[in-house]
Amino acid sequence: MSAPRAEQPLSRSEERQPLVARGPRGPRRWRRTAAAAVLLVEMLERAAFFGVTSNLVLYLNSLNFNWDGEHASRATLLFLGASYLLAPVGGWLADVYLGRFLTISLSLLLYLAASGLLLTTITDDGRRSFCGEMPELPLEPACPSTNCQGSGSSPYCATTLYLVLLLLALAASSVRSNLTSFGADQVMDLGRDATRRFFNWFYWSINLGAVLSLLVVAFIEQNISFLWGYSIIVGLVGLAFFIFLFATPVFVTKPPTGSQVSTMLKLAFQNCCPCRWWPSSRNSEGAHLLPDQRSNQPGPSPQEDMANFQVLVKILPVLVTLVPYWMVYFQMQSTYVLQGLHLHIPNIFRTNPNISLPLRSNSSNYRIPEAWLLLASVAVILILVPVKDHLIDPLLLRCKLLPSALQKMALGMFFGFTSIIVAGVLEKERLQYIAANQTVPQLIGKDLYYAAPLSIWWQIPQYLLIGISEIFASIPGLEFAYSEAPRSMQGAIMGIFFCLSGVGSLLGSGLVALLSFPGGWMYCPKDFGNINNCHMDRYFFLLAGIQAVTAVLFLWIAGRYERSRQDPASQSSSSRVRG
Repeated sequence: MSAPRAEQPLSRSEERQPLVARGPRGPRRWRRTAAAAVLLVEMLERAAFFGVTSNLVLYLNSLNFNWDGEHASRATLLFLGASYLLAPVGGWLADVYLGRFLTISLSLLLYLAASGLLLTTITDDGRRSFCGEMPELPLEPACPSTNCQGSGSSPYCATTLYLVLLLLALAASSVRSNLTSFGADQVMDLGRDATRRFFNWFYWSINLGAVLSLLVVAFIEQNISFLWGYSIIVGLVGLAFFIFLFATPVFVTKPPTGSQVSTMLKLAFQNCCPCRWWPSSRNSEGAHLLPDQRSNQPGPSPQEDMANFQVLVKILPVLVTLVPYWMVYFQMQSTYVLQGLHLHIPNIFRTNPNISLPLRSNSSNYRIPEAWLLLASVAVILILVPVKDHLIDPLLLRCKLLPSALQKMALGMFFGFTSIIVAGVLEKERLQYIAANQTVPQLIGKDLYYAAPLSIWWQIPQYLLIGISEIFASIPGLEFAYSEAPRSMQGAIMGIFFCLSGVGSLLGSGLVALLSFPGGWMYCPKDFGNINNCHMDRYFFLLAGIQAVTAVLFLWIAGRYERSRQDPASQSSSSRVRG
């Protein structure tokens, strides 16, 4: 397999010009072929990732490991959090040392090795090789009170599994932060409209991978065998790695330009505490030199450092004000699911109504999986993205009415706000049925829930709205982070974008934990796992209020950013540092 040609170091005069990448730049079909290869790799990688996360709790709770629910849930949350929070690491490595192509290749190789290790833990021989024999549970008398403490020992095979999950999270986060910008590099020379369209189809590929995972991989893991399911995951990662290497000759690659993260931090400290910093020799010397006299100095000039810093200062507030949107967005994987479990879920197969409730669990009483309502959000994206790309956007572009990325992000916040409001209204209506003692007992797996006689299909509007919000908030957010970032920090900025989405998820979980203390809206110990004595509707309305306030703040920040972009002096300084 031929490798992309390495770049020669750029001279000082060349550094101020747009970065020239290596690769076939002639026919447009090569650019489209390269972009299509990136989209296919992303779809396969996302299908593998969701295949791991969808049933990880079930896998750790199985007889192979016997983890209790608390440890299994904690491991899953840590894995999801690490897969987002580690994203800046991969972006920084690509910017400074490896370049995006090599970083993605090594990350996919690590992905393949880590998923292979996870597959090995399924077999008896593999578990004994890495974890030893499973200790037998000691026979102990029953706990006489509710204040008894557990043994405190770590779950079986915890060290190995946490290490494997950490490697998977590192690989997935590195692929996520670099493949996005690497794909945009393939079409960047075709114009800004091609970049915008690429991000539309990139997000479409992510959701296509989610559909493949939910309908096929997760079903096989739960109903047939984890061995078959995880084998498919290894095959998906291996196929993605092969396609990425096979498409190497048509890829446009860029060398690592060096990251200015440390320089940006130093400038930030200098601006915050100017009295504590003395001008460095580099700054004092460079300030008195003409551009031609500085041509042999390595790295960007102090003027370029300051221009990059000014761009970064304008970008970060925009990305930070998206955090409350991510708090709302991740509710569809947590509290929306919890709400759905307490609504009436119809059976896939009818059962004999004369059979008592405990006996029905052993009959063909298969209910529609509540998590499948996520497909409503995914279906909206799979349908609307092509319509938007081929019909709506070209029409608005011809009429010169196409909104900017920041305007689309504001619209996405509005749809997220309406989704959480609809969820709060539905929860308030559900609690009115509960207050009137109108409940329907239903078995889901081995757990009994007392649900309101409202159909779960009433949740579809909130899932549809959150799916629409993704199209207008997340996709333009990716485009904004890539196109507006300084050239030497594109990988790091994309990593920060994904990292902040993980921060939003953790803040939403933290808010639930805070409200679960005695006296809080989510404190309902008498329910034993149900939420009928909680006030989750108030939690939804609180999130809606947070989103509304930050949306107003976002509009103000976005307005200032747009006005600064129209400033001729700002345009001339920032155009030299953007990729």
